[in-house]
Amino acid sequence: MKEGLHPEFTESTITCACGNVLETKSTKKSMSVDVCSKCHPYWTGNLKQNTTGGRADKFKKKYGIQ
Repeated sequence: MKEGLHPEFTESTITCACGNVLETKSTKKSMSVDVCSKCHPYWTGNLKQNTTGGRADKFKKKYGIQ
């Protein structure tokens, strides 16, 4: 690698809005995020499943076709 071209790669702290703190390495000293793996609906199991059907089901419901 060329000297003076690449940014410094150091220890970094990532802080989530929920209060979770992660330690990692990055070119920034600290970062603030809105969602992390502790509070994201996909990872916590709180994700709502939308099972309303597709376009054909919507058409059948609208016109009473069974």
